[in-house]
Parts: sequence; structure tokens; C-alpha cells
Amino acid sequence: MSNLMSEHDLNCDVLVAGGGSAGVPAALAAARSGVRVILCQDRPVLGGNASSEVRMHIVGADGSGYRGEALATETREGGIIEQIRLDNCVANGQRSASMMDLTLYDLCRAENNLTLMLNTAIVGAKVENGAITEATAERQATEDRFRIRAKVFIDCTGDGRLGAEAGALFREGRESKTEFDEPLAQAAPDRQRLGSSLLFTARKHDKPMPFQAPSWVRRFTEDELTLRTHATEGKTDFGFEYGYWWLEWGGHLDTIKDNETIRDHLLAAMLGAWDHVKNGPPDSPAYPDPDSHGASHWALDWFGFLPGKRESRRFVGLHTLTENDLREAKQLDDAIAYGGWPIDTHPPRGIDAPDERPAVQHKLPYLYDVPLRACVSANLSNLMFAGRNLSATHLGFASTRVMATCAVVGEGVGTAAAYAVLKNCLPTDLPADAAAMQAIQQRLLQQDAYLINRLNEDPTDLARSATITANSEQPDGPAANVVSGQTRAVHGPRGARAEHARAGTHRWMSDPAAGLPAWLELRWDEPQTVGWVQLIFDTGMHRVLALSQSDGFTARMQWGRAQAETVRDYRIEVETEKGWQMVESIEGNYQRRREHRLAEPVTTQALRITALATNGLDHARICEMRVHAATPTAFQHS
Repeated sequence: MSNLMSEHDLNCDVLVAGGGSAGVPAALAAARSGVRVILCQDRPVLGGNASSEVRMHIVGADGSGYRGEALATETREGGIIEQIRLDNCVANGQRSASMMDLTLYDLCRAENNLTLMLNTAIVGAKVENGAITEATAERQATEDRFRIRAKVFIDCTGDGRLGAEAGALFREGRESKTEFDEPLAQAAPDRQRLGSSLLFTARKHDKPMPFQAPSWVRRFTEDELTLRTHATEGKTDFGFEYGYWWLEWGGHLDTIKDNETIRDHLLAAMLGAWDHVKNGPPDSPAYPDPDSHGASHWALDWFGFLPGKRESRRFVGLHTLTENDLREAKQLDDAIAYGGWPIDTHPPRGIDAPDERPAVQHKLPYLYDVPLRACVSANLSNLMFAGRNLSATHLGFASTRVMATCAVVGEGVGTAAAYAVLKNCLPTDLPADAAAMQAIQQRLLQQDAYLINRLNEDPTDLARSATITANSEQPDGPAANVVSGQTRAVHGPRGARAEHARAGTHRWMSDPAAGLPAWLELRWDEPQTVGWVQLIFDTGMHRVLALSQSDGFTARMQWGRAQAETVRDYRIEVETEKGWQMVESIEGNYQRRREHRLAEPVTTQALRITALATNGLDHARICEMRVHAATPTAFQHS
């Protein structure tokens, strides 16, 4: 039998398997830290459950707005996922799912150290002396097979394909109460898990739009849907326009091996639910108001054929994150990310359990740390993981599984992987190495990834030694806040634990009465060489922000435009013998983190940022300033 597959040998520093919400930030973080990265994604687009193939909106620690309070509790994730959200928000006012695909594709294509390989699945791995030496990937569409050698391997596949091929320890299903002493755990363990879902989108037309269901669809009665909201028109986060997340099934099966069966069952259920809404009895809740035509003028616009999978394998790491870890919210020395979504459990049989609520959310009182130990394999020294396959119990996973949390964990893991490569050490050694963790955490903070109770301690950040003044300021937003070391407020209700939360707004806010322009000045006792300036702006991180097909969810956002709090136009100036000299001028900013590499380093005793206009607010806000003599390299002080 002939073999049409062409063979290729590739080399990199870090291989990231899986290009979903964890894999993309992991790959970008590692590449931006200065190592060579290959990102293999088995689908034609990036994004996983957030892609145009599934279309679930990204949620995270803010609990879809539950925790948010302006200038007090800002829990939306920062770093790379914030860059992605803001890019997509401004460029995609039409809320196109494919534009989200493009946002992720463009970021990866533009990264010099990153090689993106779409439609390329990991199918094998070689292990020597307890470490992975190479992975095998195949791209069936082009009949190519790749042997990829790397120093560190990161599994962000969700299903854990790379790690499983390499023999990494993993767990499946639900643990017993006695195994980890988790209050919400059941008496006996089983292999059941959360199921998968298929979403749909629909549009309202100016005339009746009939729907005839295929003969094989599932038929629902109104009694079967009593606990499942299904008759809304743009009034909740999931209405006619955005399908039903509760169309979930298959958690009682093997969500990997039985995925085709699960897809077929879900497709029949999804179309059956739509048939019920469209063609149900006149007294159905789908027709609450005769004048609104109920669902009669609505028609399906798109529906998925790729199940949005929630749970399959979970790796066994150096630590297993449990329900108790989440509730206690202790400060962990090896923290690389944070979470805060509720412990969100669903009945494994989903729609086959009509008498059970489709979700039970146990809200957590505080934000919690995600440790690097939960992202490093217990039995393979150079295997790391991020996403829904990290090391957690079923109940721990029920919170960490949401995509924005997966994203910040991915950024943390990618950063740690780059450190391991550049310092020639093993990932398994990092969590217990205080110096390594300090370097990794400081790098994450520089990238505006929030870590609970961790502050900027960069000794070469010139801003920290400057005297800081402004032409105006508010009492709760003094100029000195730009070097508080923290870039957000988390002291409010449902934020960080009181002992881990540093009170204050952690930003300069100019006085609205003084108007704009408003300036902030850094002045040093002695001349300093300035070659790099970083600014962190306010982007309203107490609000939800995510691409969503849901009209109700989107109505709570500032979507399709820059966030009102963000400084739009500004200039950077340095003081010279001839007065103030402009070295940078920006118009139309909407991003939170802006990095400025000056064309030529300058020697000066003072630097000034002048905010000329915002995207809507009546005063300027800057959360942090960093100044260096030259562009800082990753881990330069470790």
C-alpha cells in the first residue's frame, strides 16, 4: 500500500498543540518572550469554542458582569486576551464570527517568532528519559506528516491529545467526596462529565418564515423544557438570535470516542428545539404577544456541526486544583493566572434530564490563584498544559474551564515555557524555584496580566524613581498612582480577599473641571536615558466585553467602538534645553497596553504624557507608566 504522506522535520523551542482560547495566548506569550514557537491547530480556524465553528462567547472571572463595580472590582482578564477583545470590539462592530477568526489569525501571522500550522493535528509523540523529544503531526489535506522537535511541549488541545500520546497521567469523570474532601463532590466516583452543545443563530425578518424540520429531529414537549428558557427575543443572554447553551448532551458517554454520536444527537435536538419554538401550539411561550408574531418571523441563520465540548481528559499535574483551593483563595507562590467563574456544574445527560436544572452555579466569594503546578505534568518533565485539560478535579475544572480563564492560564504557561527554554531548565523545576517564579510573574505583570497581590518590582523601571506630578488630579486618582505597582482596583465586593487586595483606584484621573488636555509628568533628580515607554490605560474592566451573537449580552457592553474611559489621542514629550520636545504622537488609540520604542534614546530629566482626548470620558485616566533606557527583554533580571 503506497504512502502519499510527505515527511518533514521541524525544530522549535516550544510546540503548542491546540489553537483555542488557551493555545493562542500561550503561543503568543512564548514567542513574544523571545523563543521560537510552532502552533499546531487541527481545525481550519483558531479560537476553539470561540471560533466561527462553535460561536460561544468568551466569559471569565468577572462572572459575565457579576463581580464588576467601577473603580472597585475590575476582574475582566488583562494581557493578551484583553488585546484580542479590544481589537475585535473595534474592528468587528457587525459581530461577525469570522472576524474573530481573523483577529486571532492576524495576531499569530504577525508574530515573528511564531509559525502557525492550521489543519494540522498531533497524532503521536516520542518520549525518552521521562521527557518528550518530538511530536508527530499530520495535515491530511496536503498529505504532509511533520516530526516536530522542541524543548518544551504545551498541550492546549482540550482533549489532551499530545499528552495522552506521550503517556502523561490524566483523569476523567467526577471524583468522590473522600478523595479530595470537596463539599460539593458526590459519594462515589464515576466517569461522567459535562456534555457538549451545539449553538445556532437566527434572524428576524419582515415576513413569516416557515420551518419544516427533517423527519429525524427530536420532538420536545413543553414540559420537557420547563427549566430551560427557550422563548425569548433578545431579552436574555441566550434568545432566538443566539441559540440555547442548554442544548447539551453526552456527558454520560465518552466525549472523545463518542463525539460523532454526540454531534448527531445534538443536531437532532437543536433542530427539534427550533421546530418546537417555530411550530409549537399557539399557547406555547414562543408566542407571548400576538402583535410580536412570536417566533413566526424568525429564521435560522447558522447552526454548528462541531460540538462545543466542555470536558474530557484532565491531566495530573504537580498539583490538582480542587474546590477547596478555589473557595479558600489562598495566595500561591507559583501563581501564573487567576480565576473567578462560579463552580458551574451541569447534569451529564443534559437535555435527557429535564427535571434537573441545566446548570447549577456555586458562586465563589473571591478571585483565586491558578498555580503553575497545576499546569506541569506529574510524570513528563517538559510537558505543560493550559485550558480545560489542566490539572483539576471535576469541581475545580467546573470554574477554570471557561475561555477567558483558559486564556490567562495559557499566557502564564507560555511565559513560563519561554523562561524554561531561555534558562535551560525543566518546567517541573519552575514552581519550587522562587527566583524563577519571581521572573515569570514580573514578566506577566509587564504584559498587563493581572496577578493577585503581585506588584511591579522591576528595578530598572525608571518611572518608579521619578517624582510624579500632574496639571490636575482627583482625590481618588492622584498622579502617583501610575507607579502603585498594580493596574486595577480589586478591593471592592467579590474582588480579591481583603488581605490580598490593595485598596485604591490604582490610576491617575485628571480633574474633569480642568478639562483636556491633561498632562502627567515624571521628573528625575539626575538626567536619565529614555528609550522605551509603556502606558496602561483604563478600558473599563468592570464591564463585560466579548464578541457575542446575543443581543441581550451585547447590550451590556460598549461594543463596536473604543471603551469610553480609554485615552484616544496623546503625545509623549521629553524636556530638553530648548523646552519640551515631542517624541511620540498617537491618535485613535483604543488599546489598554501601549508600548513605545523611541526612534532614538534621549537623555532627559523629565518626561510628560499629555492626554488630548478620550473615547468619551470627560477626563484622562492612566493606570500605569513604565520607562526604560531600552526595550526590556524577557526575564532580563533573573
